[in-house]
Amino acid sequence: MKKIKLGFAPTRRSIFSAPAAVEYADLTRKRLDELGIEYVDIKDINKEGLLYDEGDRIRIAEKFKAEKVDGLFLPHGNFGTEYECARLAKELNLPVLLWGPRDERPDENGVRLRDSQCGLFATGKVLRRFQAPFTYLTNCNLEDAEFERGIKNFLAVCNVVKVFKNTRILQIGPRPFDFWSTMCNEGELLEKFNIQLSPIPIPELTAQMKKVKEEGTEVSKVIKYCKDNMCIKIKEQELENVAALKVAMKTLAEKYGCNAIAIQCWNALQDEIGIMPCAANSLLNEEGIPVVCETDIHGAITAVMAEAAGMDETRTFFADWTVRHPDNENGELLQHCGPWPVSVAKEKPTIGYPLAFNYPGAVEAEAKHGDMTLCRFDGDNGEYSLLLGHAKGVEGPYTKGTYVWVEVENLKRLEAKLVEGPYIHHCVGIHKDVVPVLYEACKYIGVTPDLYDPIEEEVKAYLICDTEISQIVKSEYVKDVMVKERCDKEKQYVFLMNFSRDSREICGETLKGYEVKILEKYL
Repeated sequence: MKKIKLGFAPTRRSIFSAPAAVEYADLTRKRLDELGIEYVDIKDINKEGLLYDEGDRIRIAEKFKAEKVDGLFLPHGNFGTEYECARLAKELNLPVLLWGPRDERPDENGVRLRDSQCGLFATGKVLRRFQAPFTYLTNCNLEDAEFERGIKNFLAVCNVVKVFKNTRILQIGPRPFDFWSTMCNEGELLEKFNIQLSPIPIPELTAQMKKVKEEGTEVSKVIKYCKDNMCIKIKEQELENVAALKVAMKTLAEKYGCNAIAIQCWNALQDEIGIMPCAANSLLNEEGIPVVCETDIHGAITAVMAEAAGMDETRTFFADWTVRHPDNENGELLQHCGPWPVSVAKEKPTIGYPLAFNYPGAVEAEAKHGDMTLCRFDGDNGEYSLLLGHAKGVEGPYTKGTYVWVEVENLKRLEAKLVEGPYIHHCVGIHKDVVPVLYEACKYIGVTPDLYDPIEEEVKAYLICDTEISQIVKSEYVKDVMVKERCDKEKQYVFLMNFSRDSREICGETLKGYEVKILEKYL
């Protein structure tokens, strides 16, 4: 898992109990240690290890900058000092997590030691005044499941923001002339987001291929990997070109300090090296270096964001929205010539020929089914947004290239968004639910989240750990079973809603048509 470093700045206010604030700051440190969270502490700033003083705030900011933290965590041990929290957040300009533990019962004299929730309300207001975006984790106990999930979600948000703001894309060749849809505004991407392009001509790529072939070692390793993990249906010399192309692209990405690649995959390249770049793209995608086709810069940005949202643990795939499913009204074919990573494949992939080109070097494989996130960063006329939502893989007819048939909740609604824009026919998929993380990350990078299903309230609830959609089970009779969980201290409430005509067993309970059950379980 990618390591993200938090700046840990627990806060207090003087009119409430300082010892209680210190106690909860230490308990929070212990919990972070248990979860394996990397953080920079402020115990060396003052004897309490708390944020409440302006002079200390300045030193804390200096320390966090020197340590290059990726996010700021502001636990409220008591009410907290809201203006110091806001000043620190504004100066650091990083994702901010706002949380405080639930207060104990007032003592027999009616005294309350902390009032942390009240302080959270105050800090939220002042952060907004400072125009410092923040993420809120619901007022809960350290031992609650909500706390662990909220922290880990925030780490993923920090990862997206960090990677997005430090993205540099290796652009190999101009966009194909016929693809006006993939044009981008290079200057605007730099000015708005600090996203940089490193354009190189195709002859520089082919020259690098010649060099790595002569060296031979890395090319031989790639050839062996292909033979071990794929079915090879191209000639040995063509496979050598695939391997050399992969090594050359990786070398050039490292040379120019790039974390993603967008390549003009047709048709000048074929005239130079006689192969499609798809298989080489696939190999790099498998290593977590996103490579997209048709010089789609916005597509490369999308892939970078999705990889980061998955904490670099799950590989992404770059696809066309192509044709509607012949039998499923909400089904659609996601397909591309053959650049998808090996780990996405349902079974052992083949290196062969693509659908529309008479050149070798494309991967052929159906992708795994299951739940996935589909997304697309795009923009025009100075405005940028991120289309995102859920889908699930379904059965469908065989086709060439790398492909998967997916089902969404309402294809017509999605189709309208794709046509009306600012999006195009390209998207990025990942076999992981990263919708909430990407949605939350948008507030820190100046991009508008655009959900293609009306689930915004569910996403917001998930982010503050109010509710969890934990399971969606498909019935053979069309409709779904949805399981929702709500945790409250030591009890777990499970809501089971069955809309199918058959029976189904979930969580040890048999559900029959059109009924709702509420189970109460002790955790």
